[in-house]
Amino acid sequence: MKCKITRNAAKKIKEILAEEDSQGQMLRVLVTHAHDDHVHYGLDLDTPSENDEIVHTDKEIDVLLDKNVDALDGVKIDYLYLPEEGFVITNPSKGNHGDH
Repeated sequence: MKCKITRNAAKKIKEILAEEDSQGQMLRVLVTHAHDDHVHYGLDLDTPSENDEIVHTDKEIDVLLDKNVDALDGVKIDYLYLPEEGFVITNPSKGNHGDH
């Protein structure tokens, strides 16, 4: 499985992971809702389970992906400042270039 994290997102994720209440946890990308021909993604902090693959990224952040969920393979995590500040998760390899 693959996961891409942009520079902006890596900076914010590292800040979150450095917080005291995040110790011992890893970043998880998950599908929050699926309908018709696309899915919506979310982020959480979690510990690995037996269904997870730990994906090592080029930003030195390990990401948990459920290996049984095909829509997670190839996700891209970005952090945008405009039009509103926040994480944006897409999967260009599956034709998902942004939520509606």
